[in-house]
Amino acid sequence: QLVESGGGLVQPGGSLRLSCAASGFTLNAYPIGWFRQAPGKERERIACISVSGSITKYADSVKGRFTISRDNAKNTVYLQMSSLKPADTAIYSCAALNYYCSDTASYWGQGTQVTVSS
Repeated sequence: QLVESGGGLVQPGGSLRLSCAASGFTLNAYPIGWFRQAPGKERERIACISVSGSITKYADSVKGRFTISRDNAKNTVYLQMSSLKPADTAIYSCAALNYYCSDTASYWGQGTQVTVSS
């Protein structure tokens, strides 16, 4: 399974780092994606990273503010979020993708809530 952590309440302009840890399988074997879903909106893929970590891709909505990275030695993927806006409020989930930047996955996390508010 995948377990996300690091969510919470942050003021606009603030930063958070989300973690995605795997248990029961080797995260290193999968490209990983971060997704988010706000109330009343469809799920959005916001970042993805290749198995090696050398290739990344971002949605326009987060480009330049969010950074995805992975530490294969720790079986963990991260999402560093900066310059947060109220529009970033959502449940954030990670997934072990079937292929790079796909919307289908072999494993999904339960999600962690991120709330950006003053």
